[in-house]
Amino acid sequence: MAQATLSPAEHAAIAAAVTAAEATTDGEIVTIVARRSDAYHDVALHYAVAAMLAVTALGAIRPGWLTPFDNGWEHEASVAETLFALLIAQTVAFLAVRLLLAWRPLRLALTPTATKARRVRRRALDAFRVGTERRTAGHEGVLLYLSLDEHRAEIVADAAVHARVAPERWGQAMTALVAAIRAGRTADGLVAAVAAIGAVLAQILPKTADNPNELPDRVIEL
Repeated sequence: MAQATLSPAEHAAIAAAVTAAEATTDGEIVTIVARRSDAYHDVALHYAVAAMLAVTALGAIRPGWLTPFDNGWEHEASVAETLFALLIAQTVAFLAVRLLLAWRPLRLALTPTATKARRVRRRALDAFRVGTERRTAGHEGVLLYLSLDEHRAEIVADAAVHARVAPERWGQAMTALVAAIRAGRTADGLVAAVAAIGAVLAQILPKTADNPNELPDRVIEL
């Protein structure tokens, strides 16, 4: 279980913002905050394998560095000795890089931005399908997903909503969120983003009398 990022007061403020936003629309807003969207252990393995290949390439270019004892002995290293030295060097390189990247901050720092963007988007879509899309009868849900360690956020909407909203409209909500987070005010950013999403939904899906509140208004921490 990830350590809580938001205080009880911040949870209450975000829930109140969702309630206020949904009071003007038939749409449903779900807010999720995740510490991270992926462990990126495969990225560490990729770097470790790259280190092994670099050792192999260096051994091919300058094989002498693998058997430095040649200069002090009367015989040259055999092929078997050279290959064994190469195996040892590859193993050391692999383990050294893998252990170094066991430190999560470094692993995240070395993960390509495009990789993080794909993983966050995929996690947001999974969360939307499970927690929003399947639980709204009118397919009028919007998910606001924030992944803290990757410094990325996603807005995912049902097809009925997505088709009626230009991407730049969601950009306004993102701008409000990012500005507050950069100032160290995560909860305020979420409140502002929820208000912006609610304003969009109020225009395309105004509140009607017979539309129930289908999803909890609370913020979910993963």
